[in-house]
Amino acid sequence: MTVLEQHGAYTPAPPPSWRPRTDPEPLLPDAVPYRVLGLGAMDARAAEQGGRPARGGARPDDELLRRLHTAVVHGRRFNEQATALTKQGRLAVYPSSRGQEACQVGAALALREEDWLFPSYRDTLAAVARGLDPVEVLSLLRGDWHHGYDSRATRVAPLCTPLATQLPHAVGLAHAARLKGDRLAALALVGDGGTSEGDFHEALNFAAVWQAPVVFLVQNNGFAISVPLDKQTAAPSLAHKAVGYGMPGRLVDGNDAAAVHEVLSGALEHARAGGGPTLVEAVTYRLEAHTNADDATRYRADAEVETWRAHDPVTLLERELRERGLLDDRAVREAEEAADRQAAALRDRMNEDPRPDPWELFGHVYAGQTAQLRQQEDQLRAELAAEESAGRAGAGKETR
Repeated sequence: MTVLEQHGAYTPAPPPSWRPRTDPEPLLPDAVPYRVLGLGAMDARAAEQGGRPARGGARPDDELLRRLHTAVVHGRRFNEQATALTKQGRLAVYPSSRGQEACQVGAALALREEDWLFPSYRDTLAAVARGLDPVEVLSLLRGDWHHGYDSRATRVAPLCTPLATQLPHAVGLAHAARLKGDRLAALALVGDGGTSEGDFHEALNFAAVWQAPVVFLVQNNGFAISVPLDKQTAAPSLAHKAVGYGMPGRLVDGNDAAAVHEVLSGALEHARAGGGPTLVEAVTYRLEAHTNADDATRYRADAEVETWRAHDPVTLLERELRERGLLDDRAVREAEEAADRQAAALRDRMNEDPRPDPWELFGHVYAGQTAQLRQQEDQLRAELAAEESAGRAGAGKETR
């Protein structure tokens, strides 16, 4: 049971006098729940709040809704193509975000150019939607050049494989930006499994104490690999955890791209304006296995997956736009064809064998090379020279 199923059951007491807090409103939940599963379309949300836009950000305009639709369609095709690349041996592993496209796209489009994105390993689509080259984003997953792109130039941190370790990094960057007077925010993405890590606690605690301009987006897809959420926490929702740290918590339908965008836009603006951090829980579901190396049938039933297919983020957004008169068959077809062209270009480029430079292994570790790195570099140079010498000797024998 979530907080949204027990209306009025949770009424937080006024904050203690020692807490640096002046906002009289409760941290969680809102007076009216923000967009839960099965609640209806955006018009229903506005009607429930007296015709006003739902709390969390500005109501999306028609152009933004079209952008969101195009992005989720492209995102779905990107997930399909990346999954196929693993089967072709072009990627070592791929953690698909199929079913979570609304979270990824809503997050990326809510950011401003000056903001930073701190993704986890499953957030390749968020990085692509942010504007990064898809091949560079996938470089890490094919064992190619470092993490594939320039984080300083793109303002996208490396895709983080260890659970939740990117969260303290996001807080540190956001705090440093605040000290410098830079008006920006950091958006840190993490899965429900990451909330069980100590890094999650440390990041939220420091963010709240320092009032760092950072937003934490927890994509609750129900499983930490094979461990269901109820085996990780007894909290009514992950958004409740915000209360203990002294920051606002928001619970949103993670399959509603417009709702995710609204909530994150509001939280990011709140952070930029000096209001401090926010924890957003987006309830979603990964339709594919944890990675291509996982057998999801061991821990979840097909019927559960099919139930979530009925709440597919691409279908939901398409239906909403059709009801608003913003989308027709031709527009859907054009978006799908454009996504196919993008996938074909990705496939062609990924079929080109990379030519890694082994010396780059030593060039981006420390600002100045250590004695140990110099020793390793010399060792590699000697090994490569020996292989080359052995190759020449073998070729000479063949010609005799």
